Amino acid sequence: MENKETLKAKLFERINNDTSYSKDDIDLINKAYNFAEEKHKGMTRLSGDEYITHPISVALILSELNTDALTIACALIHEVMNNGDTYFNEIEETFDIQTAKIVDSISKINKLELPDDSESSAMYLRKVLIGLAEDVRVLYIKLADRLHNMRTIWAVDPEKQKKKANETLSVLVPIAHRLGINSIKSELENLCLKYLKPDVYKDIEDKLNDSKENLKECLEEMKEEISDILEENNVKFEIKGRVKSIYSIYNKLNNGKKFEDIYDILALRIFLNKESDCYLAVGLIHSKFRPVPKRFKDYIANPKENMYQSLHTTVFGVDGKFYEIQLRTYEMDEIAEKGLASHWSYKEKGAKKIQNIMEQKLEMFRTIIESNDEEDFSQTMQNEYLEDSIYVFTPKGDVVELPKGSTPIDFAYRIHSDVGDKTVGAIVNDNIVPLAYELKDNDIVRIKTGSEASPKKDWLNFVKTSQARNKIRSFFSKKDKMTYIEKGKELIYKELRRRSVSQSDFFTEENINNVLKDLKLNDLDDLYLSIGSTRYTAGYVVNLVTEDKGTVQDALIEKIRSKSNNYKPNSDSDIIVDGEDGIAVSLAKCCKPIHGEPIIGYITKNQGITIHRIDCHNIQDKTDRLIPVSWNEASNKVYRTDLVIEVDNIGNYLLDIVSTGALLKVYVDAVETHTDDVHTIYDITVKVNNYEELNNYMKELRKLPFIINVSKKN
Repeated sequence: MENKETLKAKLFERINNDTSYSKDDIDLINKAYNFAEEKHKGMTRLSGDEYITHPISVALILSELNTDALTIACALIHEVMNNGDTYFNEIEETFDIQTAKIVDSISKINKLELPDDSESSAMYLRKVLIGLAEDVRVLYIKLADRLHNMRTIWAVDPEKQKKKANETLSVLVPIAHRLGINSIKSELENLCLKYLKPDVYKDIEDKLNDSKENLKECLEEMKEEISDILEENNVKFEIKGRVKSIYSIYNKLNNGKKFEDIYDILALRIFLNKESDCYLAVGLIHSKFRPVPKRFKDYIANPKENMYQSLHTTVFGVDGKFYEIQLRTYEMDEIAEKGLASHWSYKEKGAKKIQNIMEQKLEMFRTIIESNDEEDFSQTMQNEYLEDSIYVFTPKGDVVELPKGSTPIDFAYRIHSDVGDKTVGAIVNDNIVPLAYELKDNDIVRIKTGSEASPKKDWLNFVKTSQARNKIRSFFSKKDKMTYIEKGKELIYKELRRRSVSQSDFFTEENINNVLKDLKLNDLDDLYLSIGSTRYTAGYVVNLVTEDKGTVQDALIEKIRSKSNNYKPNSDSDIIVDGEDGIAVSLAKCCKPIHGEPIIGYITKNQGITIHRIDCHNIQDKTDRLIPVSWNEASNKVYRTDLVIEVDNIGNYLLDIVSTGALLKVYVDAVETHTDDVHTIYDITVKVNNYEELNNYMKELRKLPFIINVSKKN
């Protein structure tokens, strides 16, 4: 491992030689280095190296990405709060508020880790990392921090190696991919495979090494052949050769390919001065080396979503081998390897504008994060963000990016929801295809629509994108609602006829208002919907108007009280109702009781029991319909409940609140923010297993200096 002085020399040599950094930039970086060196003095890492070598290495990685001086300075001091006995105010006084906020954010994020290997845990960590990273620099520092830690992870025990590798692959690699930082993404993938599946990694490495000399000779000969062609035509260029990454080969093998059938193990990258030179060069190469059919991709005219641009082709080359060739300008290569951070070096564009561009790239994550459906979020991340993309075309030549495995239905909904809803057929490359057809790269897709057409439920069996899935579900949800409303209307009319009650007598304004108030419904359609969906029976609703309203509840109370006390509860239920099993039980939405809190049952008018906290204000004046209930100790459910958190109005403390909970395995599910001139109030919904967990979380929140008050909402 390189020592502190060597790493420091490398960092400042790179910065001093980069004309995009001003004297003030260099002074800031130097100031940050001195601050970090003082704070980490005498500390060592598990590898035995001085602790300061880690932040220097992180800063060095970021300097290679052309990030701005502030990012590099924050990278140098990113561990001083967690491992340097330093507080927010000291960083703010020494540097400024923006620096303090970035370091504070990365310090909190670095405390979080996956509790297990489940996708739901990875999903939650992605929510925290992306949803709460107010400054994109935080994500860049986190990625560089993890890259250096993965490079030195040999120093920790094997179990932790696998845990960190899994976390990296499921949480951080997708972020690097979507930000377009290929240099970090590719190295992280290889390192993760090395520790997650060492035998597989070694097998691929050995296969490559067995033919390393031969592959190297072939690459050199192919480089010479291409160089001769381009030089003869006075094209200025630079050419590099490489062997495909081990992780990329693993992916191909994992998808059923044989090692000898992987076309692009040998690859060449050609750098040119102008975009037009890229097209000229690929034409010259094709004039001598026959291209492999359907392997040419033009990402210059049709850039990927993360702004990647390049020409890709695969040819039959020297020694009959396949060679993948990428052709791009130097600026395209900067973006491809470094992502949008490459633009930080272009000062005339302005740092603010660059950050705005980068924020737009994060928006694709945030739209998914807004969903409270964990299963849907997890599936979406797996299908649309962790897998490869394909690029297809409209008949007019517009490019559409979709996850691999998408169908014409996904394409139609990506164009417009109305197109998706009215789809009746699809034509791909002038051929009629089934709607479940799996689209391929470069397909030209034409959608046939019908004015009277509508979505089909079986589409849900094969669509790939969450956008299409949600639109189809939404259509049928509205359709089912109308069906239930009509059914409910029919049932109540039938019940009135059976009892010889006239509609005019029943549907008076007073009667309907009383029924809606009793059942807590909004309007008549809600009433019909409740009957049609069997939430209430038509007979029960009519009874509310024509008979004693207490009859149903009184009967249920009597039934419960008449049962024997020798009662064994249903182990599937989290609530025990004395003397009775199989009763519909629900937790009150007003006070949201959780396991361990004192509770009471209230018999409602729909023959079910609502469970309230014993101090809930909604039952304080109720006495005749209350029954004893208790928690089933065998239950192991997760509960949602609400907290009201009041903080001072100096800053945004949401990250602190969420990260404090995550450390205690209390997860924030939803947040509403209310701000005035003096205070900020967060209404948050959290998920906990029991009241003890919630109480511990509230205690930890009260220790935070900016917290004014924390209480459970009632």
